[in-house]
Amino acid sequence: MTWKLTQNKDWQSLERQFSWVADMKNVVQHKTHHAEGNVAIHTQMVLDELLKMPRYQTLSEQEQEILWAAALMHDIEKCSTSQDEGNGNISANGHARRGEYTARNILFKDIPTPFHIREKVVSLVRFHGLPLWLMEKLEPAKKIHAVSLRANTRHLRMLAEADARGRICEDAGALIESLDLFEMFCKDEGCWDKALEFPTASARYEYFNTIDGYIGYVPYDDFKCEVTLLSGLPGMGKDHYIQSLKPDMPVISLDAIRRKYKYSPADRSATGRVVQEAKEQARVYLRKKQDFVWNATNITRLMRQQLVDLFTLYGAKVKIVYVEKPYDVWRNQNRNREFQLSGDILDKMLQKLEIPQLPEAHEVEYIVEK
Repeated sequence: MTWKLTQNKDWQSLERQFSWVADMKNVVQHKTHHAEGNVAIHTQMVLDELLKMPRYQTLSEQEQEILWAAALMHDIEKCSTSQDEGNGNISANGHARRGEYTARNILFKDIPTPFHIREKVVSLVRFHGLPLWLMEKLEPAKKIHAVSLRANTRHLRMLAEADARGRICEDAGALIESLDLFEMFCKDEGCWDKALEFPTASARYEYFNTIDGYIGYVPYDDFKCEVTLLSGLPGMGKDHYIQSLKPDMPVISLDAIRRKYKYSPADRSATGRVVQEAKEQARVYLRKKQDFVWNATNITRLMRQQLVDLFTLYGAKVKIVYVEKPYDVWRNQNRNREFQLSGDILDKMLQKLEIPQLPEAHEVEYIVEK
């Protein structure tokens, strides 16, 4: 069965269904780059351009729906990021990044969407402008290699082309030319219409996480131990996952440390002390070359990166396990927990959620309940 964001796709219907669509007409844009007017006008033009694109017509029905949803949502956070710089000059720096979080929240909470489809949509939203500016990045090859593990580069080019054609501006020709260069670059780099392939998981990790990493290098696996780093919002079932592991597997739990010292989960001032004690426990296992589990939310990449850096310093193989259940199931599980959190706290954490990606560790596993 094909997932669809909505059955009714005429603009007036979309405005009635979704407040975030209705709000687009109130968001002005840069007079030079978007002479057509507000975000609502631009988004309608982008959708029109996408639908008449020959490449779009060759896609499967599900692929078309994913791209259409991404096009509808691609500028969803211009409403919060737009800054009036005077004389009709409007900047919206960071709108794609923030748009990823908002799109994920909507497709998880408001419009329940299968995990693999949701993450394709939000990844397209996040990187919709990249094809236009890739060559200005510090390391364009490594950047597009990483993006190819999340988003189909061919689909990304289609969305960027619809975005470029769905506006009135003086540099339209230059924008399309940059997209042609993007396509050629992806083909040269072996990641056009597919994820970049690596001979081993360790080769992938080394490439993305070492300064001198390069394509083709295959490190010799000589891991001292394996650390399982759990990731997921509170109440998603991380403890249940641990029960499926060997009964004698050591577990470092930040919640257990908090309860040991009777720290409130809302007491952020205690977080540093809790993490420090947990890291000391981890170092003991790492020195002993013993496998263990790190049990905490780890919902942002920065949180995870700090831990992965510590574990790999001791020669550990790191496996990130992300756990997720549907929104309603998650909230019900939280209400039934012995140490439940308020709904406001959970929703604030949801807004910050960054799904673990393959470059972050030697292995990434997604345990997602449908």
